[in-house]
Amino acid sequence: MAMSFIRILVASLMLALTGIAGPAAAVDSGWVENAESKARLVSATTAAGELGELRFGLEIALSPEWKTYWRSPGEGGLPPELDWSGSENVAFAEIGWPAPKRFQILGIDSVGYEQHVIYPITVVPARPGEPVEARVAVNYLTCKDICVPQRAELSLSLPGGPATPSEHAFAIDQARGQVPGPGVPGFELASARISESGGGQWFLELETASPLNEPDAFIETADRAFAFGRPERLGPGKLRLPILYAAPEPAALEGRDVTVTLTDGSRAFEENTAVAAPIVTSQDWVTWVTILATAFLGGLILNLMPCVLPVLSIKLMGVMKHGGGETAKARASFLGTAAGIVFSFAALAAGAIALKASGVAVGWGIQFQEPVFIAFMVLVCMLFAANLWGLFEIPLPAFAGKLGTGHGGSFATGMFATLLATPCSAPFVGTAVAFALAGGWQETVAVFAAMGLGLALPYLAVAARPQLATRLPRPGRWMIGLRAILGLALAATAVWLLSVLLSLSGEVITLALAVLSVALLLWLWLAQKGWRMPGAVVAIAIGLALPAVLPLLVPGTAPSQAETAADRLWQPFSQDRLATLVANGQTVLVDVTADWCITCKANKAAVLDRAAMRERLASDVVGLRADWTRPDPAIQAYLASFGRYGIPFNAVYGPNAANGIPLSELLTESEVLAALKRASR
Repeated sequence: MAMSFIRILVASLMLALTGIAGPAAAVDSGWVENAESKARLVSATTAAGELGELRFGLEIALSPEWKTYWRSPGEGGLPPELDWSGSENVAFAEIGWPAPKRFQILGIDSVGYEQHVIYPITVVPARPGEPVEARVAVNYLTCKDICVPQRAELSLSLPGGPATPSEHAFAIDQARGQVPGPGVPGFELASARISESGGGQWFLELETASPLNEPDAFIETADRAFAFGRPERLGPGKLRLPILYAAPEPAALEGRDVTVTLTDGSRAFEENTAVAAPIVTSQDWVTWVTILATAFLGGLILNLMPCVLPVLSIKLMGVMKHGGGETAKARASFLGTAAGIVFSFAALAAGAIALKASGVAVGWGIQFQEPVFIAFMVLVCMLFAANLWGLFEIPLPAFAGKLGTGHGGSFATGMFATLLATPCSAPFVGTAVAFALAGGWQETVAVFAAMGLGLALPYLAVAARPQLATRLPRPGRWMIGLRAILGLALAATAVWLLSVLLSLSGEVITLALAVLSVALLLWLWLAQKGWRMPGAVVAIAIGLALPAVLPLLVPGTAPSQAETAADRLWQPFSQDRLATLVANGQTVLVDVTADWCITCKANKAAVLDRAAMRERLASDVVGLRADWTRPDPAIQAYLASFGRYGIPFNAVYGPNAANGIPLSELLTESEVLAALKRASR
């Protein structure tokens, strides 16, 4: 009897709780399955609430190798058709189309999705605040070797209670974020025009404001009278799509309105534009002149970037030592430095071509991710410092001796300036490098050569007018003090490089290299004083240092660094975290940085770590920081999605900028705040 009473009491309590909570809301329709796919209707909220718009999703999961279609399916296929006529309290429903992919079925180009897709749907209730009965009949096509039409009748009920997020809210918002919107600065349509080849083939040429890495484009006309093939990449931001057929003649496309959907990795935009007439001037020639001028300007601006400042001491010495000297020797010296710069850029181009040929992803400044290179640069800095302190003279390479200079360090100075410039991405450099690394070997060689000439221009200018250097005061005792000060500047550069090595390889290797560098200076000083170190002693010293330096060849684990107050405002970057934040309506600032990037540190000091940005990061903006100090394929892929191959790189995301707004290499506070405002409003 007692047990029966307890059972009745428990049942009564459960009924009471059920009555309080209300009926359970079905946030999905359940799957309707077939051999090729399954489909269901899902809701982002558990109830209709007082919302004027409800977020639904048509989710289709496809069996392996089966595809379904976008709104314009290409040469074959059909888009999904939805019939909401059986619904109650549904005034209007609009489907969104996530960025599609191009694929081939039986040799026919088609456009759509594979594996899985959620079509986001906006449902407008006729009477907000009342329950919604959503019933939709979906006709869609699945294709593999054959095509099978599918039909799914789906329904779900939303009560009129509080509209709390459902388990499907994140996936639906992610799908909404994948629907291409208008272009953003740096990733938008610059022009669309028709062109004709010599063989009578007509094309639609598209040009964007920034370089493209892995682009595709889908063109729609209102009357469906034109069809377009796969795009061919002509330049850094230029595509050409063949016109496959046209109901009127292809030239009739001129002046028509078209919808352009362009994808590039994870980025996509959609814009309506009118097709312009062809330009008579050779576009290939114009493109080449433009990109080479861009590369030249980028190299010239590198002379002013923070990364090149450590070599300023050598630049100053290169000018000052010719005071009162011979014009011919001054000219030869500056030509030697310029030759060293151009030679180094040629070597960088050759290295990039070789790495690409072997399948390795390349980027601007990635050698600073290698501990062996950092160690080499530490020793080079110390040797240059020792040279300025008068401990020894740097001999000129034999192949450069033909320049006729009597100053052994000129050619090496040019090489050194180039190596220290490569961790920086100056204005114009990003565009030029993107074109070079995304193209063939011809583009790589031409662009790197133009950048080298730009960096070498100041030296070439002085070589053309050597009187700029020879009319300076003659070197005297004052020069000894100046050399000592400038040598200290290079020693400070070596210390900075050791700090980069510390983050790459840890304390033991860094300390060993520091001791080895100091020992090298001591040996040079003793040698200058006339003390000759026996060869056996040198061999023993190298043998003792070798075990400590050999671990440089083995990748290590970066030690944890002490966080500053500003660092604690940033979260680690990942594509998944970024997508989640954007899907949840957050405004996000991404900072791709590295310990070896001096311009990145300048951006932090000037903008990112200042009070105004710290206040935003602590309130309404989420900061994601991607540390590229060590190689990271995910970060490299993220940069490539914006057509970038170097850092610094920053982008802003938000409800109005799901694809991201890329920012300038050199940040200003006004630019960042304006982008945050545009993305969030």
